[in-house]
Amino acid sequence: MSLSWPWALLALLVVPLLLAARWLLNRRRKRAAITVSSVALIKAALPGRTAWRRRIPAWLFLAGLLVLAAGAARPQATVSVPSNNTSILLAVDVSGSMCTTDVPPNRLAVASDAARKFIRGQHDGTKIGLVAFSGIAGLLVPATTDKQKLLDAIDTLKTARGTAIGQAILTSIDAIAETNPEVAKTGVELADPPPNTTGEYQPDTIVVLTDGSNTTGVDPETAAEQAAARRIRVFTIGFGGTTPAPMVCTADQLNGDSYFGGQSGPSFGGGQFAGRVQEIDEEALTKVADVTGAKYFKAQDSDQLNGVLSDLPKNIGLHQEKAEVTAWFVLGGVLLAFTGAGLALWWNRGPRTIVPAPRSGNQDRSARP
Repeated sequence: MSLSWPWALLALLVVPLLLAARWLLNRRRKRAAITVSSVALIKAALPGRTAWRRRIPAWLFLAGLLVLAAGAARPQATVSVPSNNTSILLAVDVSGSMCTTDVPPNRLAVASDAARKFIRGQHDGTKIGLVAFSGIAGLLVPATTDKQKLLDAIDTLKTARGTAIGQAILTSIDAIAETNPEVAKTGVELADPPPNTTGEYQPDTIVVLTDGSNTTGVDPETAAEQAAARRIRVFTIGFGGTTPAPMVCTADQLNGDSYFGGQSGPSFGGGQFAGRVQEIDEEALTKVADVTGAKYFKAQDSDQLNGVLSDLPKNIGLHQEKAEVTAWFVLGGVLLAFTGAGLALWWNRGPRTIVPAPRSGNQDRSARP
C-alpha cells in the first residue's frame, strides 16, 4: 500500500479536533448546570438509551471520518491485473547441441514444434516476437500478431556455434524498447527507479528456451539485471534429457558455420557427433528468472515442453501495477458516517410525553381568586 498524496493525511487531525471540541462543550455544560427540584422529571424527558447505544453512533461517525481522511491521501495497492497489450519475446536456442537426439527426432525439431503450438494457441490479439541465438543473437520477427509470419520464421531456424544466453536477453529487451516507450534500450543509462515501483512489471515478457549454458558474450545474470532495471520479467526454460545421445541434424537445420556441417548422418542426412550429455546451467537460468521476478521451468521431453509453454500465458498474462483504491475508502467512509448518523436518528426518534406532577393543595388554594 502506498499513498499518492501523503500530506493529505493531515486531514486525520479532524477527528481529535472534534473530540477536543466535544470535551470543551461538556465542560461548559457542567459549569452551566441548573439545579432542579425533580430528577425523575428530567429522566422522563431524556431518551431511554443505554451507554453503548449512546456511543456507537458517535464512534461509527468518527470512524467514517477517519476512513474518508485516509482516502484523501489517494491510497494505491499493488495488484496483479491482466494486460491487453502484452507482448512475448520468445528467444530460442539454435546452438549445435540442439541437434542432440535424446529427445527424438532432436531437440531443435521438438522445440520448433512446441513453439508452433504455442503461437497457434495464443489469442489473435497477442503480440509475439521471435529471437534466435547461438554464438550471437538476432531478432527474426519483431512483436507481431501475424502468426503466419512467426510460423514461417520458425521453419528457417538453423544451428550455429556457441550459446549466447545473455545476448539473447539483451536483444529481446531492445526489441521490446522499439514498441514500448516506457522501456529504455540496453545502451541507455537508467536513473534510479522511484521507490513505489517495487513489484511492478512491464506487460512485455521475455521467454528464453535453451538446452545448455552460456559460452560467449554477456553473462546471463548481468543481462537479467538489465531486464530487472526495466521491470521486464524473463522466464527461462531448460530443455533436454539426461541420457547421452548423438547430435544429428537434418540438412535443413544445418548452417554453414556449424562445426559438424558437411558430415553425413545415418538417419537425418546431416552431421553426427558421439553421444554425450549437454548439461543445462540450471543455476544460472534460475537466477535470471529470480532476479526479474519470473520463474524457471525444466522440460526433459516433448510433453513437458508443451506443458510448460501452454501454462506460460497464466503467468505472463498477469503483471503487477499500482491501482488507486481511493473510491473504496470513500465508499467505506461514507457508509460508516451515514450508518452512525442513521442510528443516532433512529434511536432518538419520536417525542416523549411528559406527565406533569399533580399540584399540591396549597398550590390549588393559592391559585384561587
